[in-house]
Amino acid sequence: MKLQILGTGCPKCKKLADTAQAAADELGLDYELEKITDINEIMKFGVMLTPGLAVDGTVKVSGKVPSVDEIKQMLS
Repeated sequence: MKLQILGTGCPKCKKLADTAQAAADELGLDYELEKITDINEIMKFGVMLTPGLAVDGTVKVSGKVPSVDEIKQMLS
């Protein structure tokens, strides 16, 4: 599974990366965490508000940092 953090590296982007990692670890998933910081690449996902979280190339959330439990539901 590939978790992609879409954001320029702002504090919210870092928080989302930490939260997504915690959720995947709690579920015991085998995953790769990729941080996409290039604005043109982020726009290719259709994300206009960062941070964003994509799972295997599909955007699950943008513009907010969901809780660990919310991310766990997205990953299940």
